[in-house]
Amino acid sequence: MGFWKSLFGGEEENTEEAKRNAEDKNFDLLKYDGVKALRMNQVEYAEKCFREALKIHDDLETRDYLQQTLIRQGRLEDALAELKVMAAAAPDNVAVLMQAAHVAYMLEDYPEMQAICEQALAIDPDHAMANYQLAQAALGQGDLIGTIARLTKAIASAENLADARLLRSKVLLKMGDLKGAGEDVDWLLAHTTDEEDVLLQAARLMHAKADDDGAMTLYNKVIDLNPFQIDAYSERGKIRYDRGDKQGAEEDMQKVLELNPNALADVSGEYSAEGIEEKVKKAYTILNPFGI
Repeated sequence: MGFWKSLFGGEEENTEEAKRNAEDKNFDLLKYDGVKALRMNQVEYAEKCFREALKIHDDLETRDYLQQTLIRQGRLEDALAELKVMAAAAPDNVAVLMQAAHVAYMLEDYPEMQAICEQALAIDPDHAMANYQLAQAALGQGDLIGTIARLTKAIASAENLADARLLRSKVLLKMGDLKGAGEDVDWLLAHTTDEEDVLLQAARLMHAKADDDGAMTLYNKVIDLNPFQIDAYSERGKIRYDRGDKQGAEEDMQKVLELNPNALADVSGEYSAEGIEEKVKKAYTILNPFGI
């Protein structure tokens, strides 16, 4: 029997099959050891496992785990490179492109983000998140009109995309369109419950409309919801200062410095009775609340 196997290559075939089986087994062990390490936040070991696994099989799921590992290490450029490999291997996978665009956003590489989003929109022109992320890229490059256009298209594709409505309200407020900004805020208030970002935007809009009493009420509500919301203290303090409430303005500025000691590098957090008004004034000038 062994003679016939030898004659017709049976032993060689079995050897090749055994080799493939061993490779598959090693790949699975490395991949799932990496997944386990990633879940335990042992990111360096996870990366080693995934890279060794990829030497055996170029597997997209393993590359996805690898890019997640790299992001956790703060190695965003390396993560983006892995995502580009994935996108090249699966050119119609919009989800991969959206993750790549998100990493480009974290890198503040807005031209790269724009190119990735345009690639996604070539596949699905009405993809809501692709339009939303393209709007973020446009905003990062100072294109306010383009930002509004893309946000409007995103909302047309997914009217419940609250993030797009919130960003559009912020940009419209910056452009001085209080009516348009208010329409988005009204929708958000009607469709969300005690969302601090929405309440903060509503407070800013009220301040822009010279309704500082309404703005103060909302800032107080934001701070009740989140006592660590620095912007709320800063912006409420500016209103207090402008209204002549120097003590209230000082208290809010002290809270800003307590939450972020580096917020004002050249203004001491140690206030004294002497010169306190000048220090508070300088602090609010540097912080520039409402400078959207």
